[in-house]
Amino acid sequence: MSMRQWYLGLSSLTRGIVLLFAIVVVIAIASGLWIITGPGPLAFAGGETVALADYKGPDPTGVPAALKNASLIERGRWLADAADCTVCHTAKGGTQYAGGFAFQLPFGTIYSSNITPDKEFGIGNWTDAQFLSAVRRGIDDEGQHLYPAMAYTSYRYMTDADVLAIKAYLFSLAPVHADVPKNSLAFPFNQRWLMGFWNVFFAPDQRFRPNISQSPAWNRGAYLAEALAHCGECHTPRNLAFALNNRRKFAGETNAGWRAYNITSDRATGIGAWSDAQLFEYLSTGHAVGRGTASGPMGEAVDQSFRKMPPEDIRALVAYLRTIPPRTSDLPATLAPPAPPSPKEGVLVADVRGKEIFEGACASCHSWTGISPLTPYATLTGARAVNDPSGANVAQAVLAGIRRATPDGEVRMPSFGEAYSDEEIAAVANYVTARFGTRGSKLTPHDVAALRKAVAQPE
Repeated sequence: MSMRQWYLGLSSLTRGIVLLFAIVVVIAIASGLWIITGPGPLAFAGGETVALADYKGPDPTGVPAALKNASLIERGRWLADAADCTVCHTAKGGTQYAGGFAFQLPFGTIYSSNITPDKEFGIGNWTDAQFLSAVRRGIDDEGQHLYPAMAYTSYRYMTDADVLAIKAYLFSLAPVHADVPKNSLAFPFNQRWLMGFWNVFFAPDQRFRPNISQSPAWNRGAYLAEALAHCGECHTPRNLAFALNNRRKFAGETNAGWRAYNITSDRATGIGAWSDAQLFEYLSTGHAVGRGTASGPMGEAVDQSFRKMPPEDIRALVAYLRTIPPRTSDLPATLAPPAPPSPKEGVLVADVRGKEIFEGACASCHSWTGISPLTPYATLTGARAVNDPSGANVAQAVLAGIRRATPDGEVRMPSFGEAYSDEEIAAVANYVTARFGTRGSKLTPHDVAALRKAVAQPE
C-alpha cells in the first residue's frame, strides 16, 4: 500500500489531524533551522554584492598600499599579523607559532597546532591546496576536521593570494620540532566527523564579496574585520550550536573569562557615543581617553594586530563599525560621575578588605579619584571595564596585569594573581566598580576562581 492510498483510506477527521501534525512538524523544523543558522556576518548591510573579480573599485583585500610591491614573505608577515595568528598558535612561554595554546571550553580543552615548517609536527609537508583547505574549510592535511577554535569560519572569506602569502611567510620561519598536547574533549565533541555537518549549516565554503552599495573604505574595513581580524569570533554571541549568532552581531560575549564588549552602534551600551577619534585611538594604541584601556584578548589583538595596521586601515575599520546595527546589552547606559577625591568620602562597602587593598596596592597609580597622575592608561574613571557591573574584566586585569606600548614608552600594571587570594581579588574588584563605576560588582571568591581557570594555560 502506498503512502497516498494509506492517507486516503483514513477518515476525514484523521486525515485532518495527520495533515495538521505534518504542517506543525515542517514549521517546527523550518523555525529551528531559521533560529539556529541565521544570516551571514555581512547580511546586515543589504545592497548588492559581487564577486571580487567583478568589483570595479579598489581591491579591498590584501595588504596596505605601501606593501603592494613588497615580497611575498613580507606581505605574508603583515597578513599573519592582521589575522592575529601568533596569539593563538603560541603557547605560554613557548616558541612563536609552535602551537600548544590551550582553549578552555565548557566541554573540554583544544590545543592549537604547530604551524612552523617542521615536517613531522608542523606544516612543512603541506601543499598549497592542503593549507588553503585548513585555513578556509577547517580540514587538515589528513582530511580531519578542525574545530572552530581555529577561526576558519572567518578566514573562509580570505582570497587565495592572501592565504598563500601567509603560508609563504610561515615557511620562511625556522621549523620547531615540537608536538602539542592532544585535545581533551568529552563525547560527542571528540567526534571530529560531526564537524562536517556543522560546517554545512554554519561555515559554507565562500569568499568575500564586495558590496557595491558601500564605499571602498567600508569594503576594506569589512574585509579586515570579518576575514582577517575575525572580530565576530569574540564580540558576537554564540547560538545553541556554538556558532555565531549574527542576529546579535557584535553585541558582546564572554570569552576565556573576559568580556568582549558590545561594539555595535548602540549609543548607550555599544560604541555609538564614541567619537571617530576615540575609536581610532583605541584600535591604534589600545587606549582611548574617557573610554579605558584594552586588556586581555583585546589587548593582545591591539599589540599583535591592530597596532601594526596603517592609519588608513584603522579608519576603514572605524567606517565599517559605524554601520553595524545597534544592539543593546546588559551594561549600564551611563558612565559614573567622577569619584570623590578622598577615601573618607567614598562609597560604603560591605567588605572593607577591598578598600584596604586598593589603598595599599592601587591608589598610588590610580589615585583616589580614579584619575591617574601618572598616565591616562591608568585612569579608572570612565573606563568601560569599571562600568561593567559583572566586574569580570577588572578582576582579570588584577589577576593578569596589563602591558601597553605607548608613544611615550611602555605602561605596565603588574599581575597580582599570585600575590592575592581569590577572596581578596573579588573584594578589590567589587570596591573599584562600586567607587568608580555606575554599580558595584558582587564577585565572590568562587567567581574569581572560575576566572582564573578560564584563562589558565598549562606550563
